[in-house]
Amino acid sequence: MLRAISSLLFLVFAYLSALLYGIAVLPLFWAPRDFLWRVVVSYCRLMLLAGDFFCGIKVVVEGQENLPETASVIMVKHSSALETYGHVPFFPRTTWVIKREILWIPFFGWALKLIFDPIAIDRRSRGQAVRQVIRQGKQKLADGVWVTVFPEGTRMAPGETQKYGASGAALAKEAGVMIVPVAHNAADLWQRRELTKRPGTVRFCIGPPIDPAGRSPKETNLVVQAWIENKMREISSSYKGAVRATAEHEN
Repeated sequence: MLRAISSLLFLVFAYLSALLYGIAVLPLFWAPRDFLWRVVVSYCRLMLLAGDFFCGIKVVVEGQENLPETASVIMVKHSSALETYGHVPFFPRTTWVIKREILWIPFFGWALKLIFDPIAIDRRSRGQAVRQVIRQGKQKLADGVWVTVFPEGTRMAPGETQKYGASGAALAKEAGVMIVPVAHNAADLWQRRELTKRPGTVRFCIGPPIDPAGRSPKETNLVVQAWIENKMREISSSYKGAVRATAEHEN
């Protein structure tokens, strides 16, 4: 019961702080991008501190030495809400590929557009969306801004994955940059559509960069997905449990 109350307080704090940050940032449309990026990082750090304070969720990052020196494409396992903001303080300035509806959220979405200038796509228009990611993503990478992609497109339950979207791999190949795979065990503590969060440590594991040169986007996705899924089996108890239960059911 106490854990559910703490989790509810965390969610209330998260929504109120997002609203307040959004309202505070909108008048700063004139500010330099570097300053606005520091505002983003401060918000994400605040959320990580709040997760620890209310729910006992700590975050550690492994493999930062794998980060390339130049802007690259980040591909992150998508299984909870935590990774959407939790990875931000540990990477250079980045932006997201997101569904365009997020920008319609009053204040929060408007501030997101102002600060992140994300690549907002219509996921129903797949071919056009891929071309948009390549076009806008190449410009951002050329400007030194990393591009974060959640290639599964939606939050996956522990032990599950699905075919990766082509846009991230296609962008990396067209721009001639590396792909940085990221696995994490956030779903062990915070699963999708779940109110109650469990205390523990979330491990963000940054893998060795993957070069898309000489491969099709489909082939590159298979390499990236293999690394992420193998790492998930290594670090995530809920993932291992779900995979084991599926295997026993099939047998």
